[in-house]
Amino acid sequence: MNAMIEIEHLSVRYGSVPALDDLSLRIERGSFVLVTGPSGCGKSTLALCLAGLIPHALPAEMEGAVRVGGLDARTNLPASMAVKIGLVFQNPATQLFNATVEEEIGFGPRNAGLPEEDIVTRVRSAAAATGLSELLGRSVRELSVGEQQLVAIASVLTLGPQVLVLDEPTANLDWRETERILSLLKRLQEGEGVTIVIIEHRLRAVAELADRVLLMREGRVEEDGSPAQVLHGASRLAALGMRDPCLDLVADSGQPVAVRRASRSNRDRPLVILEAIEAGYGRREVLRGLDLVIYPGEFVALVGDNGAGKSTLAHVIAGLHRPRKGRVTWNVGSRRLRGGRRVGLLFQNPLQQLVCDSVGQEVAFGPSNYGLPNHSDAQAILEAADLAGVRDRRPQALSAGQQQRTALAATMALQPCLLILDEPTMGQDWEHLSRLMDYLMELNRDGQAILLITHDDRLTCRYAGRRVVLRDGVALNGGSPEAGGRRGGLLARATWNGARGGDHDQG
Repeated sequence: MNAMIEIEHLSVRYGSVPALDDLSLRIERGSFVLVTGPSGCGKSTLALCLAGLIPHALPAEMEGAVRVGGLDARTNLPASMAVKIGLVFQNPATQLFNATVEEEIGFGPRNAGLPEEDIVTRVRSAAAATGLSELLGRSVRELSVGEQQLVAIASVLTLGPQVLVLDEPTANLDWRETERILSLLKRLQEGEGVTIVIIEHRLRAVAELADRVLLMREGRVEEDGSPAQVLHGASRLAALGMRDPCLDLVADSGQPVAVRRASRSNRDRPLVILEAIEAGYGRREVLRGLDLVIYPGEFVALVGDNGAGKSTLAHVIAGLHRPRKGRVTWNVGSRRLRGGRRVGLLFQNPLQQLVCDSVGQEVAFGPSNYGLPNHSDAQAILEAADLAGVRDRRPQALSAGQQQRTALAATMALQPCLLILDEPTMGQDWEHLSRLMDYLMELNRDGQAILLITHDDRLTCRYAGRRVVLRDGVALNGGSPEAGGRRGGLLARATWNGARGGDHDQG
């Protein structure tokens, strides 16, 4: 087989921080390669070099040679490299800039000057392959992050690249969409000879399809072989901060899953009650009469398919999205607090909430802004998030996983009554994720209420005390422990006022 990707003595530095260290690699045409390793080992930097974004578009020092399909990434601009290679970023929001899904998917071939009839055919084909046919007219900004991920993949497919590089494409997808995308990638590899390179922490599903695994550590390829050769030995993988793929769970999010049952104090005094919440965007209805009760000290997992309304619900609870109908009622103690002290929300996209010049400043910003005393646990939070060593670094210069942990550390620093984590797994290897979740468990035992939104069933099984399934805008189970998710009837004093968009009691 001919080599599609050739890398010789590649080294990359961000200022004084090394990312890749004298890496040499050859990937054959039509192969399916899984690249994995601990957070910060250089996986995403490798992807950026392959697409030519380093050294042309990003501030990094690069040495060595990178060739894709015969094109030299050092001498060809990213626009020229896009003919050979399509790159899907970790964070899809960074590569989506059109108004609608249809415009986004068609941008590449339209920018390349293809005939309109060809563009239409390519858009329809890519949309069908990724399950987006019904969303073509929707605003990209109204989509869930998982749906945006699918749009990013579809937009890359329309150019018909010979190489597809996907940086954690399943991080924001439910298992149904994960299987759809991986099946599509396998068809492209086997049917059209496309070379597939996937960077992933969720190993099981990808390992079953890959013919080669590259295990990276500290900017180098530490192991290179078949999945059976590389991904073996739970203790060895754990030492690298990775989870054993045999322990990954694949579960239908609509079925009950055994969860840890945590004790809950003040069971008769809810922290927050949501009654018959209806919310949406424009004419699109997302939440349809949803009921939910969260108690002080609870650890609740909210699960459901992409687009089910999980993030919308989080925004309603945090007061960032006003429901059209229904009522949100906080207990007396929480109602007196300002919004950021009542609810701490970790967004799916951490760049939306990082505003300071250093990690340390980011963690201190919230307490300082609210006039709180110096946070005595700031160092403990930084250590739990493995950020103590980068406290003086700019958040924008960190890896996606480090950015996510920085945003979470800053959110935790305010010690909110309710901490909401919206898909905290992006960019996280299992060591960092479990270390952070174990710290959250300690906070939970001390009374911190937590709402975890995730597609990762292993997290819900290991940490959550209650699991709420959201489907079609309604909580199927666990809306309240007593009511079992019944619609209505949680508060006799509930009021309804559709003309004013609902009674949203945020204090």
